[in-house]
Amino acid sequence: MALDKRDFDAVVIGSGPNGLAAAILMQQNGKRVLLIEGKDEIGGGLRTAELTLPGFKHDICSAIHPLAAASPFFKTLPLADHGLSYIYPEIDAAHPLEHAKPALLCRSIDVTAQHLGDDANIYRKLLRSVTKNWPLIDADVLGPLHFPKHPLALASFGLDALKPATLLAKQFKTKQAKALIAGMAAHAMQPVTNMATSAIALVLMATGHLHGWPIPKGGSNSIAKALASYFESIGGKIQTGTYIKSLNQLPSAHAVLFDVTPKQLLEIAGHKFSAIYKWQLERYRYGMGVYKIDWALSEQVPFQSDACRKAGTVHLGNTLNEIRDAEQQTWNGKHPDKPYVLLAQQSLYDDTRAPQGKHTAWAYCHVPNDSTKNMTDVIEKQVERYAPGFKDAILAKHTMDTIQIEEYNPNYIGGDINGGVIDLGQLFTRPALRYSPYKTSEKGMYICSSSTPPGGGVHGMCGYYAAKKALKDIFDISVGLSSNN
Repeated sequence: MALDKRDFDAVVIGSGPNGLAAAILMQQNGKRVLLIEGKDEIGGGLRTAELTLPGFKHDICSAIHPLAAASPFFKTLPLADHGLSYIYPEIDAAHPLEHAKPALLCRSIDVTAQHLGDDANIYRKLLRSVTKNWPLIDADVLGPLHFPKHPLALASFGLDALKPATLLAKQFKTKQAKALIAGMAAHAMQPVTNMATSAIALVLMATGHLHGWPIPKGGSNSIAKALASYFESIGGKIQTGTYIKSLNQLPSAHAVLFDVTPKQLLEIAGHKFSAIYKWQLERYRYGMGVYKIDWALSEQVPFQSDACRKAGTVHLGNTLNEIRDAEQQTWNGKHPDKPYVLLAQQSLYDDTRAPQGKHTAWAYCHVPNDSTKNMTDVIEKQVERYAPGFKDAILAKHTMDTIQIEEYNPNYIGGDINGGVIDLGQLFTRPALRYSPYKTSEKGMYICSSSTPPGGGVHGMCGYYAAKKALKDIFDISVGLSSNN
């Protein structure tokens, strides 16, 4: 498609949640913004399609959205007016265990604690503290390293958040509580023995208690469509089907924001960067990939546990030790026989996802970066472990290995859906050690993808902070988080 060559104040490349957030903030502040998407449909990881059979709608990448519901920026936008509707499962997440009751994450801290036996009081104390402080520190945790507005509240959170998840779990006695922490921490896609893996566990549990783990009605693309609709309603322009490979393709603009990872940024604009900045980007580290399966089912997943049959998300990994070992093996380049599997059951609560009486299921496990090993049988055995008869319910399936995932979305390098490793070495300095991680060495060029703080997840905060920096640098406009942005 021929590119719109009119002059713009800002051009944003990539229409994932961060690109959309960056474009919206720039447009809200009176700038003429063009958002460019390489695919024919906007959304990045926020896309939904009939991957298996007609009438079965599958989320291609992201599926359940606690961080979207909790996003400090998205909460300022009138997305419900633009068609976004969230559905809240009865149980946010379940973690089945062999020969034992499952651990559950419910909206209520007390209800969650009741399922943790002797650890109930410890869990209540920990999560009440985190949820009490979260409204004061959410923008700080989901943002770049800076002096916080509420340093004591952030310090209180940080005491536990910086621990390895295995260390945080040591304060609990029951296998349920330990498994719950491990399953949440494994979302970080790194060994749960790593420093700061407790942070993702605490964030996911706290946002669950405060905002739930909602399902967007109609599919994850509903989030992208609502963001795009709002952006266009305030005057923004979107051009799809235009893959940017060179700066020469772009129209004139004062600021260019890239919703891409360092690898693509170097390919597009590397010749413009300083030697030291380019050197840092070249050494940026990508992490584990994922192998993903979508199923069309004749019935819902027949979990043995009634609670698992009601959960929007199910973590299949059994005990803390089993999850620890599986994630470590994957990190070391191996394929575990019993991988940690994330499974979502959107059709339990959203009847638009499948024909009447039928269901969908969405799942992935972690694999080494660039792995091409077929993990279908291994994943299905993990599901069968807790849901005997599951394979008999399969009508059709669609699989994606890491190479296919990267082909679908070039930001998923080697299947890494987090935009790079989010370990302590890259938590706040991604993608490079600079005063501002969003500002490149070239004036007017910014990176706004999940390769910047706070990292992966559908929250838009990488895009928000990058646009905030560009507005200040280029247009001398200072912005903050408010409904009037």
